[in-house]
Amino acid sequence: MENADSIFSVVYLSEGTRSFSGTDLQEILTKARGNNSKLGISGMLLFKGGNFLQALEGDREKVMTLFDKIAQDPRHKRITTLFKGVSAHRDFPDWSMGFHDLNSPDIKKIPGFSHFLHTTLTTSDFVDARRAKRLLLLFKEEKLFGSAHCAVQGSKLGR
Repeated sequence: MENADSIFSVVYLSEGTRSFSGTDLQEILTKARGNNSKLGISGMLLFKGGNFLQALEGDREKVMTLFDKIAQDPRHKRITTLFKGVSAHRDFPDWSMGFHDLNSPDIKKIPGFSHFLHTTLTTSDFVDARRAKRLLLLFKEEKLFGSAHCAVQGSKLGR
């Protein structure tokens, strides 16, 4: 069992260096979910307009090693750290990597749609890091999507 001192979180924004197809995103997620599950890392990834907003959480050393690897990945540029530090608890304890593509044309049809989702996932949208965390948590708490959608989009940690 983890204690609060061992929960380390990083929330960052990055810009993709190229366009990503649905297949590209699926490949990234499949690999990330497998690796994260082995490392005990949980989190959430949002994608929109070629930009990523991601939260990673777990053991400090493992999270920082993964974050450094992502920062060196040539598919990312302009990485901006919004939050880095110890958290009282995991915000995404059951998700090796939850995911939502905010480019989906169906997103506006989903009950609970908010204009908050019009964000471009750039630093200008997240001067206050709490806003980024709030957006990520909306998906975890399924306030925007039904449980069936989340089950398809996310992978449970350890399963």
